[in-house]
Amino acid sequence: MSNAAVDSLTRKDFPQAIIDQVETPCYLISEDVVRRNCELLDEVSRRTGAEILLALKAFALPALFPLISGYLSGVCASGPIEAQLGAEEFGGQVHTYAPAFSGDQMKRVVHYSDYVIFNSISQLNTHLDAVSSGQRNSGLKVGLRVNPGYAEVEVDLYNPCLPGSRFGLLPHHLEGVDLSRVSGLHFHALCEQNADVLCRVLAAFEERFGKYLSRMEWVNFGGGHHITRSDYDVDLLCRTITDFRKRHGQIKVFLEPGEAVVLNAGVFVTSVLDLIDNGIEIAVVDSSAETHLPDVLGMPYRPHAVGSGDSGEYPYNYRLGGISCLAGDIIGDYSFSTPLQTGSRLVLTDMALYSFVKNTTFNGVELPRIYTFSGQKGRPVCVKSFGYGDYKSRLG
Repeated sequence: MSNAAVDSLTRKDFPQAIIDQVETPCYLISEDVVRRNCELLDEVSRRTGAEILLALKAFALPALFPLISGYLSGVCASGPIEAQLGAEEFGGQVHTYAPAFSGDQMKRVVHYSDYVIFNSISQLNTHLDAVSSGQRNSGLKVGLRVNPGYAEVEVDLYNPCLPGSRFGLLPHHLEGVDLSRVSGLHFHALCEQNADVLCRVLAAFEERFGKYLSRMEWVNFGGGHHITRSDYDVDLLCRTITDFRKRHGQIKVFLEPGEAVVLNAGVFVTSVLDLIDNGIEIAVVDSSAETHLPDVLGMPYRPHAVGSGDSGEYPYNYRLGGISCLAGDIIGDYSFSTPLQTGSRLVLTDMALYSFVKNTTFNGVELPRIYTFSGQKGRPVCVKSFGYGDYKSRLG
């Protein structure tokens, strides 16, 4: 999608009147966009019979759980804390997976989970007694994560199928293993990808593990499905799921997207605090890539700012720098058609996902507020603000 198209979409979904009302820095989440995304996901579920879960690792804002839970079947969690949040705040099913669990973690996981997925046979054997004592659901389901051996993820940091990956069992790991307690298989090999990639990954999965599917009740296709992206092939996804279920006796299928639930549903609003000429024009903003937008440095990537262009595209060029002490706390280089001023507000797009779930208080940088709004409410509502107590409570 072009910058102009992104700007048009963002201005439509996030009116300037709303942007002007929030205190910066902040995340601003549109309930209307979240609902629109969820309606499409619900359509996929109705067309295919698949059940769709919210990946809490991408978005874990309880204020919007009542909205999302009206469309999705539950959540997938990465350990006991997310499992507890899902059970107590979201409702529905809780599916929990981690590369490994300690004994203490497993006691808590089984208390809050309906499905537990193990990453190895040794972990399965270690925790079978704890699984048998699951308190939330006497019918606690046990699954295994397997490695399909194929992915098209371009960034190695996010590719779970690289040689030497710690994620998922290989075919020889299952040879001769008693799977009587295992009711399902889980794979995850997509990252912000379309349905055609799922088709190829699924073919690899079936080639490697298809012989076990007659014994299974369910298969989890993992996350990374960019279902709500404008160019996503929803019809191909629905055919792929439907055909898979037909091939395997109407086996139950789960999807666990995170980004797709809140894609384009949030922005990050930050203000210019100072302008510095140090060989280049630098705009110091009241936020930080290191603490507020960690994926900017970790992936890395340059988020789009509404109304901006690439460096040199427009007459006024700036490097956006954060307020932490890290020398590399840089959001990126941008150009604008009019000069920035102290107090100018910048709106960074698609910031609902993998943002506040990753924030830190490094350097004592204060965490951003979180606002939600909808057309019906007509004004932003601050659902969470942070202060000194949040910083201190993490340290003692």
